[in-house]
Amino acid sequence: MNSDKKRPVGTQRKRTQSERSGETRQALFDATINLLYEQGFNKTSTPEIARKARVSRGALTHHFAAKEDLVISAVADHLTQVNTKLAAFADTYGRRGGSTDEIVDYLWQIMFDRLFYVTLEYLPEARHNKGFRDGLIPVVHEFHDRLDAIWTALADHRQADPVSVRIVMNATMCLIRGMIAQTVLRPADSTYYETLLTFWKQQVRAYFATISRNSEPQS
Repeated sequence: MNSDKKRPVGTQRKRTQSERSGETRQALFDATINLLYEQGFNKTSTPEIARKARVSRGALTHHFAAKEDLVISAVADHLTQVNTKLAAFADTYGRRGGSTDEIVDYLWQIMFDRLFYVTLEYLPEARHNKGFRDGLIPVVHEFHDRLDAIWTALADHRQADPVSVRIVMNATMCLIRGMIAQTVLRPADSTYYETLLTFWKQQVRAYFATISRNSEPQS
């Protein structure tokens, strides 16, 4: 018999140890990403992370022995969420059709919405901390592999050469990374960034016209 049927009305099912552990880890991941974005890697400490996650320091150290271990796992979780959103966008795009302008706009939005700013916070530490860098490299490789799978699905929809599509989409990501890095010292200059994005959309549109058998939808 289902144990839920025995439970008195109005009571909640007791969470399993695995569920509680998963919730604690997710709270720590979310708090870590938020603090990296808000104040950077060096100013983010494990006591602050525990406080923001509303868990005890003992609970944190039970799951993660060091701050670097927690950051690596939090970044992996964050990138997985981003890939899930990108895959959903690509699926919707593929089913209804869409312009390459939409793809560029979506990539800008998802990178500008904290993703690359968070990356900018832990990259300097990764450059000088070999153990931290070695932990992040497979995480980032998996992110890029999943991106390539999304670009390949896009190529299939547009009946285009997948290698060519992966090149132009990865080039788009590189351009956006550079633009976002520049916003740190050149903020509040929306015209400048909009002009660059408009130029790049033209290049992507023209490039797809040479490699795709499906015509570009009209805006």
